[in-house]
Amino acid sequence: MIHNPILPGFNPDPCICRKGDDYYVAVSTFEWFPGIPVYHSKDLKHWELLTHVLTDDEKVNLKNLPSAKGIWAPCLTYNEQEDRFYVVYGVMNSMNARYFDVDNYLISAPSITGPWSEPVYLHSAGFDASILHDDDGRKYIVSLEWETRSGYEQPGVICLCEYDPAAQKIIGYPKRIWRGGTDRGCIEAPHLTKRGGYYYLMCAEGGTGYNHCVTMGRAKNVWGPYEGDPQNPIVTSAPGVSYERDDPDHLKPKYFNPDSLLQKSGHGSYVDLPTGETYLVHLCARPFIPELRCTLGRETSIQKMQWTDDGWLRMADGGRLAQVDVPESKLPDCPLPLLPEHDDFDAPTLLPYYYAPRIMPQRFADVTARPGWVRLRGQESQASLHKVSLLARKVTSVHMEFTTCLDFTPEIYQHSAGLILYYDNMNSIFLRKYYSDTLHHSALGLIRLENGEKDEFPACRTLAEDKPVYLKLTIDGRQSRFSYGYDGETFTPIGPVFDTTRFSDEYCKYGEFTGTMAGLLCIDSMKHEHTADFAFFTAAVQSDESPCLAAPAGEK
Repeated sequence: MIHNPILPGFNPDPCICRKGDDYYVAVSTFEWFPGIPVYHSKDLKHWELLTHVLTDDEKVNLKNLPSAKGIWAPCLTYNEQEDRFYVVYGVMNSMNARYFDVDNYLISAPSITGPWSEPVYLHSAGFDASILHDDDGRKYIVSLEWETRSGYEQPGVICLCEYDPAAQKIIGYPKRIWRGGTDRGCIEAPHLTKRGGYYYLMCAEGGTGYNHCVTMGRAKNVWGPYEGDPQNPIVTSAPGVSYERDDPDHLKPKYFNPDSLLQKSGHGSYVDLPTGETYLVHLCARPFIPELRCTLGRETSIQKMQWTDDGWLRMADGGRLAQVDVPESKLPDCPLPLLPEHDDFDAPTLLPYYYAPRIMPQRFADVTARPGWVRLRGQESQASLHKVSLLARKVTSVHMEFTTCLDFTPEIYQHSAGLILYYDNMNSIFLRKYYSDTLHHSALGLIRLENGEKDEFPACRTLAEDKPVYLKLTIDGRQSRFSYGYDGETFTPIGPVFDTTRFSDEYCKYGEFTGTMAGLLCIDSMKHEHTADFAFFTAAVQSDESPCLAAPAGEK
């Protein structure tokens, strides 16, 4: 069996494609670089992080964008006639006053690892743009048209336009083609495919929250009219009928389904296998109960599907509820290397699973200056939207330990370095070594940012010895705590026990759509030049138990 989620942690908005015997899934990254990770598989069960599409933070400028803006919903396709990969992605610049100002771009490459072409601007009509390569050589861009006017259904409708590859621009204005296959409203995430003489339009409806779902429509002509699948939705966590067209809120926690371990299931993309099988990847989330807070963010799961005799796509088990365990395909079993838990920084370059907010990690992280260590050059604070020297990994379980060894000598109070639990620039907990003017010495202490409010926990401050110090973050379900030591074996707790559930879309007020990260941070808010060295970084999963099973006693 395939156990879901196949891509745990912050891996939302999946899009799948196939080239020969290889399968690729691209996901959203929002304000994080490198952008658009691509995961690879040969059997749809085992997955490896293979590459990233966006690695130039000047060509794609995300600096100063608030959390949850940036790179949205990439569409990854392979055009067999051209033997070329395409990615369509949006850069969300602003959601102020619900205007959703986004720019959509198209890039392509001869290989999944690049090199990728210069971005071609498509339009700014709405988000979740994707591309269809028709069998006659023509190309079409489908997206959500974001509705800004009062008195109209929001967020809008699905629209379509033709793309001219020679002129590298769309032809005319996008035309509205579909309002959805249910009355859940909040339609988005369109993917257009062609199969058996029909154009199939797969969408997400109900908002990217607890009423999320996958729907399907089809037409003989690419411009429509499209008829909805009579069984819509075809995949969801909330199978009941609902009318929500008048409510533009995306979260809708009232549709939480206690019978499902995979919540928020929707935003799907399917692939047909040479075996005659079909699989669909979709986003999902696993909240803490009863708070309904998704610390791991939106993750990627997979479902086995089948085509009916009359040409509709259905879950293979005959239902609509997203399943945790899914039958394996007939493809040969092909295990792939997992991401290592421990990194000694012995490789000549940074490993591919490190991310930084808004800039590439290579801007401040150096693994060559001191062999066997990574050196971080300090920049702005963890609250900045500009240049933050945070080398982060995705939190993929709510039972993990993150450990590092820090060699750092702060000279002024504007120097600090250490280990951080980070959701966005307004929500984090930072175990830091810094210079204390009060103690006239290096010290260890905690800073918490919670929805923009800062707490320095002065009672927890302690003198730091002038030698390397080991720092540890332990996430144990809904409880997270920090500790330190000097021999790597004995650790002393520092500060209070923190509430893990607060690191979530549902609690954080200044960001959404992403997920929790843990990482190494160095700050020099004086001259942006002081450095900190880290000997290793370990991200060890203690258990893959779902947060849904981690409710307090008596509340499961």
